[in-house]
Amino acid sequence: MVRLWIVLGVVATVFYIYSVVDCALFDARRVRGLSKPLWLLVIVLFPIIGGVLWFVVGRGRRSAMRGVRTVAPDDDPEFLNRLRRDRDQEARIRRLEQELAELDDNGGENDQPGRRDA
Repeated sequence: MVRLWIVLGVVATVFYIYSVVDCALFDARRVRGLSKPLWLLVIVLFPIIGGVLWFVVGRGRRSAMRGVRTVAPDDDPEFLNRLRRDRDQEARIRRLEQELAELDDNGGENDQPGRRDA
């Protein structure tokens, strides 16, 4: 009978450690019910029952992440709009620099530096 209690104690300790580590490292977006820190508190305060509740209720399945989808950059409209804005801005800067260069080339009669209104 003593051996049974020792084996059950070892199994309970391993289950407790596994449930605490699993809860601590689990993706927070997939946690159901309580927040992650509260789940850790429940597991620490009620080792066996808290661990069972974590695996039954709190630990979300991968199917819960089905709504979240990663999009490749060339399919992401926001990314493409940002690229288009950057390209338009660079074209505007090049055009303004060209206009400034033309103004410098057509400086007027006096090509001397300094103020011209004096």
